Amino acid sequence: MQQYRPDTVCIHAGYTPKNGEPRVLPIVQSTTYRYETGEQMGKLFDLEEDGFFYTRIANPTLDAVEKKIAALEGGVGAMLTSSGMAASFMATFNICPTGSHIVSSNAVYGGTFNLFNKTMREMGIETTFVHPSATKEELEAAFQENTRAVFCETLSNPSLVVTDLELFAQVAHEHGVPLIVDNTFPTPINCRPFEFGADIVVHSTTKYMDGHAVQLGGVIVDSGNFDWTNGKYPALTEPDESYHGITYTKQFGKAAYITKARVHMMRDLGAQAAPMNAFLLNLGLETLALRMERHCSNAQKVAEFLEKHPKVSWINYPGLASSPYYQLAQKYLPNGSSGVVSFGVKGGREAASKFMSGLKLASIVTHVADLRTCVLHPASTTHRQMSDQELLEAGVKPDLIRFSVGIENPNDILEDLEQALKQV
Repeated sequence: MQQYRPDTVCIHAGYTPKNGEPRVLPIVQSTTYRYETGEQMGKLFDLEEDGFFYTRIANPTLDAVEKKIAALEGGVGAMLTSSGMAASFMATFNICPTGSHIVSSNAVYGGTFNLFNKTMREMGIETTFVHPSATKEELEAAFQENTRAVFCETLSNPSLVVTDLELFAQVAHEHGVPLIVDNTFPTPINCRPFEFGADIVVHSTTKYMDGHAVQLGGVIVDSGNFDWTNGKYPALTEPDESYHGITYTKQFGKAAYITKARVHMMRDLGAQAAPMNAFLLNLGLETLALRMERHCSNAQKVAEFLEKHPKVSWINYPGLASSPYYQLAQKYLPNGSSGVVSFGVKGGREAASKFMSGLKLASIVTHVADLRTCVLHPASTTHRQMSDQELLEAGVKPDLIRFSVGIENPNDILEDLEQALKQV
């Protein structure tokens, strides 16, 4: 496909109908696919040929959406999953077996923190957490002999810390490991981490990519740039007996990582996306560029309003010059960060609760990053499994309000904020 600009890629990449075929991406709801000979089917199972044979591994609807997202991020391939959590788990577990170690930013989504700090630790995979503003020396001190991946978020949820991707990538590569970046909040419209040295990108497609809160999903995208033959990743460079001895790096080259994720991780864990969800996700992707522009412009107005309000004790939005992450945002997110604004109301938790209850347009929901304005108190919801110390280390203050600015008329959003703040 011609190298179109991102907003055109959102609409056209992944699916090109031929003469007389549906203009809109079809939903292929079938779980299985017919072949005329067993020999043909056998070649598919042995990974000797491409094709669809069981929807847990691949499906035409999913395939089209995967190709679109890979094109948006600039990767060699992508794999949809049933949720963002499934994407984060399989992205790391694909190269981090029992006995290995991960270096992760501590300013990550609460579910991701719990995945690393509890579930994968119970699997024998240890994680050392560092602040996303860590110096090179602090990052290097976190590495161990068995470190196999570095993980961070471009823009952290909900503390809105902008990570220095180039620094994280540099240190990761100096230690011979890949950088995995959760790019959910910026989306590839506002940041393409591969351009700053990242090797793998994950998303919760439930958020801005969908944009309408109608499907759960995740995605893993492979840049194809990391050299897996450095001796640290035998699962990719030594024969896989479950596929008659194929070696991923030899047979699939730059797509070795994402191929293993599909034919090993997805084969055995089964956290696949449903065809209907992929179809709904594609509808969201088609308007992603337009929506992100409106989300960001609305959020900038909200941030500027809150920064001047006497009842607001503090605010963080990377688009504000007062933000400690403003300079990093100008480098990595010059066209806007996201529609999420974090702030505190004078009076602490009680005042925050009263403010949220007073909102009329904005809804109190667990969700974030869709076209409707919504609000949440993370310390008592999404991050409630973290201790007070862990919350502070992750940049989640007890009074932090996560305000996800939608694409409604900005004046209506501002008026809703004003009347709710009057009640505090």
